[in-house]
Order: sequence, then structure tokens, then C-alpha cells
Amino acid sequence: MAKHLETGRQGEEMAIAWLKGQGFTILHRNWKHSYFELDVVAVKDVTLHFIEVKTRTTDTYGHPEEGVTAKKLERLMNAGEAFLQQYPQWNRIQYDILSIRLFTHKAPEYFFIEDIS
Repeated sequence: MAKHLETGRQGEEMAIAWLKGQGFTILHRNWKHSYFELDVVAVKDVTLHFIEVKTRTTDTYGHPEEGVTAKKLERLMNAGEAFLQQYPQWNRIQYDILSIRLFTHKAPEYFFIEDIS
């Protein structure tokens, strides 16, 4: 498997554990519908969260959260709308980014950006 795919998969596993530790209930991982995809769909309190997970092992191309371009953000929001068409009961939603930086000789760094819309 390509290194970047392995890094992404590892980051998503770490993200799930971190989010649970922060009090989130995970509803879906890698939710797909048509050509839409959401990394994590979770609930905390009464708010539904659509969470984009970005993981990097180096800063060569910037911090992980910088990988969420305007086009990626648009796709994230379109995927959220598709999700809400299937599950319309949610009144409070927000879009978030969970950025994870992996290091060789120290603990990973988590940066959670809430309500990016």
C-alpha cells in the first residue's frame, strides 16, 4: 500500500480514538453516497459533526489542515447535504477539521478546527 494511503488510514484510526476521548459518539466512518464521502460523522451533545480528517508526517507541504482547499470544503459541504437528505432529523450541524501531525520521536499533535463553515 502506498505510504500516503497508510498514513491516511492510520490518521483516521487515531482520529476516531481521539474524538471518542473528547466525548463524541461516532455514527459513521467513511460514509459514502454516490460520489460524496465524509471521513467521520459524529455527534456531541445535540450537534451533528461532519469531520474531515487530515494527517501528515512532514511539513513539506504545510500543516495537514492546509490540505483542505476551497474545492475540498465545497465537496465536504455537498456530502453533508447529501447525508442530511437521508437523515433529515438533525437540526444542529457543523463542519470541522481534525488535523493530525505524526512524528517519529514524539507523540502525535491534534488540532481540531470547529465550525469551519
